[in-house]
Amino acid sequence: MFTKVSRKQSAYQILLLIGILFAAFNLRPAITSVGPIIGIIRDHVGMTNWSVGFLTTLPLIAFAFMSPLVPRLARFYSNERVLLWGLMILAVGIGIRSLSYMISLFLGTLLVGIGIAICNVLLPGIVKDKYPNKVGLMTSIYSTAMGLFAAIASGLSVPLAIGLDLGWQMTLLVWVIPAILGSFIWYYLSKKNREQNNMDIAFISSSKRMWRSPLAWQVACYMGFQSFLFYVTISWLPEILHDITGMSMTTAGWMLSLLQLLGLPASFLIPVIAGRMRSQRSIVIMLAICSIGGFSGLLLGTSMWMTVLSIVLLGVTLGGTFALALSFLALRAKHADEAAELSGMAQSIGYLLAASGPVFIGFLHDVSDSWSVPLITMIIISILVLLFGLGAARDRYVFDDDSKLSTKGE
Repeated sequence: MFTKVSRKQSAYQILLLIGILFAAFNLRPAITSVGPIIGIIRDHVGMTNWSVGFLTTLPLIAFAFMSPLVPRLARFYSNERVLLWGLMILAVGIGIRSLSYMISLFLGTLLVGIGIAICNVLLPGIVKDKYPNKVGLMTSIYSTAMGLFAAIASGLSVPLAIGLDLGWQMTLLVWVIPAILGSFIWYYLSKKNREQNNMDIAFISSSKRMWRSPLAWQVACYMGFQSFLFYVTISWLPEILHDITGMSMTTAGWMLSLLQLLGLPASFLIPVIAGRMRSQRSIVIMLAICSIGGFSGLLLGTSMWMTVLSIVLLGVTLGGTFALALSFLALRAKHADEAAELSGMAQSIGYLLAASGPVFIGFLHDVSDSWSVPLITMIIISILVLLFGLGAARDRYVFDDDSKLSTKGE
């Protein structure tokens, strides 16, 4: 009897790990596959740069408005069931977006954002709950999985759309496959864990307290400004490389893929290292130096070696800052419910900031008719990432300030 129970538990743990990986696989490709072929979509539909920027921003707007709702949905219906809904919404959104109509392009993109937002918010809480003693390692594993599939999606977009003559619609539709597979896995996991994820009254009160925590706001701003850098880079880097260096769009797409692949080691190592440190300020400073150096290289140099160096620095930056932001969601919370609430709050504020990125940078390019002003703006944002990161990296929890105030009141 004991052996049977043990085997069932082991099978569940293996399936849970696979489920987390498949959820992570789906968090970026539906977005990163757009950047390399954004010019094709723009020309086919007849859109301006700022309107295409708005298209790439729609998922971020969905992240911002959906994220605070997700912990409450999970409290009533369980993490597993709500994450399943997220994957199903994502699959439907990818399908609708691939239809050749303007309204379906925007509606599908909005649904893609809602589906990803649900998974985005729940994964840190699930990791904190299921692997409380392995938060750093598990964060490393799923953030690396995200980065790997994001890079694959970026690299395959142009070859699929042009090389295989699939067009942009079928190229985007390809990424419905991992969403469907992930849905099957989480359907089984949700049936295996039917008990509701009821949280106590402390969770309900923490919802309001979280928005009054200075540390939570610093984590949120760090999440937001590093996401600003990421989504602008994903959306516009191929165009930047094409216009500045004369690089072909196919090569520029692979450079974007290379950038994300170069970020994988940082994405894996940084959460593990961060989890062993009391303060992560040294990591924040190192990543900020890479970020400023990378965007400065694109601004000042047009030679191939300078471009490659910039891609390397930006790869380390974007892979590392996102993984560190995910780590903060768990490291700055004492319990799984606090991690879920911090995740919802941080990703709401964070992606609201990030949502302005692609549109704003596209607008600056339209107005200035060059990439100099947009790249200078990216350097300034990198400095903001540094400043908020120094605050978020402090060795404390989001409600420590409340405890001190309570003690003083007594």
